[in-house]
Amino acid sequence: MPSEGRCWETLQALRSSDKGRLSYHRDWLLQGEDILEECMSLPKLSAYSGWVVDHVLPHTQENSPPSETSTSSGSTSALDQPSCVPKSPVRNATFSPASLTAPDETKGKHESQHTESMLLQSSRGIKVEGCIRMYELVHRMKGTEGLRQWQEEQERKVRALSEMASEQLKRFDERKELKQHKEFQDLRDAMEKSTKEALGLQEKLKAEHRHRAKILNLKLREAEQQRLKQVERERLRREEGQIRLRSLYALQEEMLHLNQQLDSSNQQKDLLKIDLSAFWTRGNQLCGLISGIIRAASENDFPTAEDQAMAEQALQEMRDLLTNLDQEITRACEDKRRQNEKEAVQVKQRESQAQQEAEAQKESPAPSQGTGGKQNEDLQVKVQDTTMQWYQQLQDASSQCVLAFEGLTSSKDSQTKKIKMDLQKAATIPVSQISTIADLGSKLKEIFDKIHSLLSGKPVQSAGHSVSVTLNPQGLDFVQYKLAEKFVKQGEEEVASHHEAAFPIAVVASGIWELHPRVGDLILAHLHKKCPYSVPFYPAFKEGMALEDYQRMLGYQVKDSKVEQQDNFLKRMSGMIRLYAAIIQLRWPYGNRQENHPHGLNHGWRWLAQILNMEPLSDVTATLLFDFLEVCGNALMKQYQAQFWKMILLIKEDYFPRIEAITSSGEMGSFIRLKQFLEKCLQRKEIPLPKGFLTSSFWRS
Repeated sequence: MPSEGRCWETLQALRSSDKGRLSYHRDWLLQGEDILEECMSLPKLSAYSGWVVDHVLPHTQENSPPSETSTSSGSTSALDQPSCVPKSPVRNATFSPASLTAPDETKGKHESQHTESMLLQSSRGIKVEGCIRMYELVHRMKGTEGLRQWQEEQERKVRALSEMASEQLKRFDERKELKQHKEFQDLRDAMEKSTKEALGLQEKLKAEHRHRAKILNLKLREAEQQRLKQVERERLRREEGQIRLRSLYALQEEMLHLNQQLDSSNQQKDLLKIDLSAFWTRGNQLCGLISGIIRAASENDFPTAEDQAMAEQALQEMRDLLTNLDQEITRACEDKRRQNEKEAVQVKQRESQAQQEAEAQKESPAPSQGTGGKQNEDLQVKVQDTTMQWYQQLQDASSQCVLAFEGLTSSKDSQTKKIKMDLQKAATIPVSQISTIADLGSKLKEIFDKIHSLLSGKPVQSAGHSVSVTLNPQGLDFVQYKLAEKFVKQGEEEVASHHEAAFPIAVVASGIWELHPRVGDLILAHLHKKCPYSVPFYPAFKEGMALEDYQRMLGYQVKDSKVEQQDNFLKRMSGMIRLYAAIIQLRWPYGNRQENHPHGLNHGWRWLAQILNMEPLSDVTATLLFDFLEVCGNALMKQYQAQFWKMILLIKEDYFPRIEAITSSGEMGSFIRLKQFLEKCLQRKEIPLPKGFLTSSFWRS
């Protein structure tokens, strides 16, 4: 534009003028009253003048060098156009006259020009300054307007983007909701389908269940009918069995009654001087046979028709035997009568030979003694009178002990009941613990000391508190009785199951027996009552006695009219005989060795001799002999030596045939075991030590 050229010419003219060398301040209007003083001072260019001089003037000089006239005219026109100011920012630089002058050598040349420049009107400088400020204002307004428009544009774009994002979010939510609706619908359809299938399956299962229930009901009815038939058959079988059993009991009762008649007729043998032992032996065998039939029938619940037939046959034989015996006695009586008559005649005829008859009378006992010796060779059934008296004394002592503490057991007082229970526990629990600690002698001594302290009246600890027999006047009798009962029960149960337990239990019982003799007597009383074969004693059947009571006397356990099985009966008897055989040979190692054993081996020898003098019992005698000799045989061998071996030979040669004669084929086990044991001992000439025997090493443990 033409105006732009004039602006640059004006600026060139101002640069070369004297006023251009003046110091110019654009804020002089703000100085107020110092304006005049400012006018008097040297003029100063604006801060934008430096930028104009550095960037604009060189370009104008290259294009068209101005003349003086054009410069002045251009300067005047440039001041009138504010739009000639550049739009670019200007560096802050203040130009002084010294910066626009030549070097020192030209200083004098311009002094005249400086003087002339002072004459320039200050109004032109003010005008230029105004143009510059107007340019700044316009430039600022354009920048502000551009910034405002840019901001509006950005805000508009942000709003558009926000609206677009909101719409997209709405579309996304709509698609998500639609997907959820579809999934829910699919799930509901699947559930409805599965429900229909489940209902169908349920109906099918119900139909199958009804069908199976019908089948099961039919089977149950059939099973119930079968069960009723079986029950009816069982009932009929039981009724028949009960009838047969009652018949067997009646046969046994009659058999025992006939046997008693045999025993009574046996008393006439001495008067008639005849041998009736064969009748008596056979009678015992027949009694044992019918007893074995009843025991076997009890084990098999009820007897069979064959059992009844065998029993009737045995009874018939017993009747025939008694008839033959009566005939034999009648014949013997007739012979005796004839002999007496003949002797009377001979006495009358030989009155003259009184001396010879007297001598004959003196010699007549000799054959009777021979007959008596022959009779002594026959075995007996009843126990010796002295042994029976001893047995009865022990039972009486036991009964008196029970009466002594009757007040303690029958008391209703709770405190007394508690004392009774504490005393019973204190007496029985240590005995129960003996077999479980049989591998340690020191523990066995603790048990013994505890029992001894209790019997001595000292307080002992039981179940966490102190117990003493002095708490009740009848406490000692009660403890002694319960302690003896527990020792025998341990033999009946623990020793019967574990044979080795006999020795630790027996050694404690022997030691207590030595210090407290009454306990030993009560042990024997309990043992004889539960096992009469330990006397030995074979209880006889008495008239009017109930069969169950008689079986209890024999040692059987009878519960609800049912007798225990033979195997269990023999097992219990074996345990008690083993305990008795262990007691008579053991002594408490910490006791007084100078005193004799309170119930030693001599009682074992007496028992063995007496049982060999009695008729054997089927299955019982062989079992008890084996148990007794296995436990006590070694001790008896060392004590009696040759006499013992004579007794063993007697058992083998004379007693075995008697046992075998009364033993049925199904009961030969105990007999064979005894026979093999004795044959082996005779072959080795030694009775081995029993298993579990307490040696000296046991007590050192």
